Amino acid sequence: MIFIDINCDVGEGFENEAELFPYISSCNIACGAHAGSVKIIDKTIALAIEHNVKIGAHPSYPDKEDFGRKVMAISDEKLGESIENQIDLILERLSEKKQKLHHIKPHGALYNELAKNEKLAIIFVSILKKYDTNYFLYVPYNSVIAQVAMKNNIKIKYEAFLDRNYNDDLSLVSRVQEKALITDEHEAFSHVLRMIKVEKIRTISGLEKKIKVATFCLHGDTTNAVHLLKKVTDLLKKEQIFIKK
Repeated sequence: MIFIDINCDVGEGFENEAELFPYISSCNIACGAHAGSVKIIDKTIALAIEHNVKIGAHPSYPDKEDFGRKVMAISDEKLGESIENQIDLILERLSEKKQKLHHIKPHGALYNELAKNEKLAIIFVSILKKYDTNYFLYVPYNSVIAQVAMKNNIKIKYEAFLDRNYNDDLSLVSRVQEKALITDEHEAFSHVLRMIKVEKIRTISGLEKKIKVATFCLHGDTTNAVHLLKKVTDLLKKEQIFIKK
């Protein structure tokens, strides 16, 4: 038997989250910058407790207008202040519920920029070091943020996306392109199984690239997200691959 982690971006105001929680083992809660509010955070923490799901913070550019999916022209100071405020908010709500932070995972455009921008990665990691570092940082394999985090003794987990296609450089195919999303359960299952079994990913051009993955992400706003996750986990069980709560 093989056990894997499946995470989901939550607290973003979508109505399907209660249906997703039984099928995931960790979650990334929006911190109010691209989505969410104190009320939504508290509701999401309650769902995580109910389903024994590990809780993570999901900081982003302070950008509700574009859902954190566009790079913002913002000073390093203002971005740093925003990220700190976001993490502080999650920690405050977790403390009230007597829960601990398991991980941090940047959101959207911030996640993609951190994968390749060393200056930004150094700023981000310098903020994380202000906190108790007994948590994981979810990062893409072979990324700049992974290298900077490891140099600074931040524990990492390599992440890949269950519902997204990849370019040859292991960046995500842009959402403006036709084949960015994977919505067919058999395609998503093959995508995940290849990464688990042979540690390779088939890119959008058909190349196979080496990858290591410790946690797989599904976006809650992906079309048919609940159906997709149910079907993929059912197919994985037939291969003796299970979600570890």
